[in-house]
Amino acid sequence: MPEKPQLEGIEKRWSLHWDEQRTYAFDRSAKRDAVYSIDTPPPTVSGSLHVGHVFSYTHADIIARFQRMMGKTVFYPMGWDDNGLPTERRVENYYGVVCDLDAAYDPDYCAPKIVPSQRSSFARVSRRNFIELCHRLTELDEIAFRDLFARLGLSVDWSLTYATIDDRAQRASQRALLRNLQRGELYRQLAPCLWDVTFQTAVAQAELEDREIGGAFHDLRFADDDGNAVVVSTTRPELVPACVALVAHPENERFRHLIGRTVRCPLFGMDVLVRTHALADPAKGTGLAMICTFGDLTDVIWWRELDLPTRAIIGRDGRVQHDVPEWIVSQEARASYLQVAGCTVAEARRRIVEALKASNALIGTPRPIKHAVKFFEKGDRPLEIIATRQWYLRNGGRDSTLREDLLERGNELRWSPSFMGSRYANWVGGLNGDWLISRQRVFGVPIPLWYPLDLQGQPDFGTPICPDESSLPIDPQSHIPAGYREHQRGQAGGFIGETDIMDTWATSSLTPQIAAGWEEANGCFDQVFPMDLRPQAHDIIRTWLFSTVVRSHLETNQLPWKQAMLSGWILDPDRKKMSKSKGNVVTPIALLDKYGSDGVRYWAALGRLGMDTAFDETQMKNGRRLAMKLLNVSEFVLGCAHQSERSMTEPLDQAMIARLAKVVNLATTALGSLDYSKALEQAEAFFWWYCDDYVELVKGRAHGTGAGATSAHCALAESLSVIQRLFAPFLPFAAEESWSWWQEASVHRAQWPDAFLLAVLAGPEAIADTTNVVSDVLREIRRAKSEAKVSMKAVVDHVIVSDSADRLAILRSAERDLCDAGQVKRFETAFAESFGISVTLA
Repeated sequence: MPEKPQLEGIEKRWSLHWDEQRTYAFDRSAKRDAVYSIDTPPPTVSGSLHVGHVFSYTHADIIARFQRMMGKTVFYPMGWDDNGLPTERRVENYYGVVCDLDAAYDPDYCAPKIVPSQRSSFARVSRRNFIELCHRLTELDEIAFRDLFARLGLSVDWSLTYATIDDRAQRASQRALLRNLQRGELYRQLAPCLWDVTFQTAVAQAELEDREIGGAFHDLRFADDDGNAVVVSTTRPELVPACVALVAHPENERFRHLIGRTVRCPLFGMDVLVRTHALADPAKGTGLAMICTFGDLTDVIWWRELDLPTRAIIGRDGRVQHDVPEWIVSQEARASYLQVAGCTVAEARRRIVEALKASNALIGTPRPIKHAVKFFEKGDRPLEIIATRQWYLRNGGRDSTLREDLLERGNELRWSPSFMGSRYANWVGGLNGDWLISRQRVFGVPIPLWYPLDLQGQPDFGTPICPDESSLPIDPQSHIPAGYREHQRGQAGGFIGETDIMDTWATSSLTPQIAAGWEEANGCFDQVFPMDLRPQAHDIIRTWLFSTVVRSHLETNQLPWKQAMLSGWILDPDRKKMSKSKGNVVTPIALLDKYGSDGVRYWAALGRLGMDTAFDETQMKNGRRLAMKLLNVSEFVLGCAHQSERSMTEPLDQAMIARLAKVVNLATTALGSLDYSKALEQAEAFFWWYCDDYVELVKGRAHGTGAGATSAHCALAESLSVIQRLFAPFLPFAAEESWSWWQEASVHRAQWPDAFLLAVLAGPEAIADTTNVVSDVLREIRRAKSEAKVSMKAVVDHVIVSDSADRLAILRSAERDLCDAGQVKRFETAFAESFGISVTLA
């Protein structure tokens, strides 16, 4: 025990000790029923961790530490989510480079030392060079992430670490995808998809968010066969060249005479049919809508259900295609198109509106509106809908049987808090398409397929060439399929490799399999799967949680875990969610320096599951104070409690242990149901009473001799052992430091306190209410001194306590301790119906 207990320096010392001693190592020889396995969220490696990570990862760590002390061998891995768009964007901005698929590989490439301020000036590098830079930067970030998590005290087994781009993750991802293909769950289709023109990739339904932006209704004059005006309202006049039909509600009488007839489009002269559909809103605009391919998701529905032609004019770069489409025939119409060819969507809209106005096809002035538009959650421009060939995984969006199966999986899962289950059910019930799983990016897990080329050099997408699972992982852009030679790549009669990679969620949805080494030689899959716990934030139920359920259901026909633990968000002082995109996050290093890891963990542990929590440094300060108090009270107890035998004869000691037994029972039940906040509240409330009242009450007796001192020594030692273990999951550093002063092994490998054994130790005669009765009197003595503005050590000449017979009997059993603690010279009691006290200071 040090001369002066302190928190400074203990985090680094104990982190190194735990690592060297492999305190948190998973026992690979354990049977499944002795294992508690956690599917730890792999943080996105794209910059620095923020206080939100500290918040949610602390919650999972508390449960891991508790289960370990309950006798389980805990499978607690850590992964790094290091592939996908966030990593690519960080690499681009960090090194000042962009990937050029046509650039040649430079084995001696060095990134620019000075990053240009304009993205247009970034260096263009080959795909292989870009991937090498991705690996280089993510490795640096992962070191920093690990150091921070270690400092926070996460009891992770670092030998179980994985990355979503490493070979093991790629093998699992590609193996699962090939089996999806073999079972008919994976298919490729040329169809309209949501497209981000900035990132140049398709976007899945789960990655969308609605944002309200400004727009305007434009009333356009179409013409029927008789030359009469047919007025259509649209917010996207730039898509008039892509118009394929007009649509009205089938019960809208105003347009019944037009149904089945053709009308002529302004400027571009195409004749289009007028159709009906139930989704046409009679109250929106003029009640007659323009169907274009494609302006929004409703256009896609109309296009599919009305079997309309495709007239796409917006390219993957978000610009109007340069070539005049074949359906625009007349010279005048072609000239109108050339005025917008190559323009961005916004510029094309401006030019077409001017042309419509000049030709009297625009009626009145545009009417400004605010409307919700689809964005990629990481993007800053509205999504376009582009017809592309993409890979889809069945997820119940188009299969009612599969949808019902996945809804049933949600019912099987234990949700904490329970109301989160409805979010899952609402998401699954609202799916309108399968999971778009392919991405047109660079740094990710390749889709492991090739395609044969016919004698004209055209790919046969219907008969992909699959690798043998034993050869995984493979990159089809550099590896060669069996039976072919490299010189046949891209040649007629040869092959081409798939260029798309998997959506990052397609890898993250397999974290239980990756972490457990599914079908790997050194794996422990059968030992830990299905896992016991999935901790995560509630906002990714629709992405990470659901996609993991889908993959496990398809591959193993069961849930991937038994229980899901959903954390809330961290809110800034304005009650807004903290996020990198909003620029309001707080990085944790300064907080850990100021309040210590135990202080920050204490604040995190007060945040209840599923509830948003305000960022509060005051709670961190309180947590540091609690950790310091644990060291100080441990020093006192160990300095005076020379325990020679487990014998408690004093009623106050027995009552304290009985009270502690109830706390242990409540805390154990709470942690078993993932209610870590309640467990901490119970332990802390007891602890402050213990320090403020009980220790002061028995201090004099503990420094004495005889049976009373022996009883105090036993009670103090037993209670300190329990208190240190109760706090171990929450304040791991202070608990370990104070435990090490008198115990050999780690507190984090010690047995969790047993409420029954404590009750036995207290004895059948213990009256837990003794502690309340004595504390009531001690509190009034202290109040009298405080009101008199004298020291708490001031002598009290006379105390008279009036109370019921039962409470007075309890009080007399602790009279000596009470007089010692209050410096009371003369103590009397008197029967009364209610509690009262008279305190006379000396």
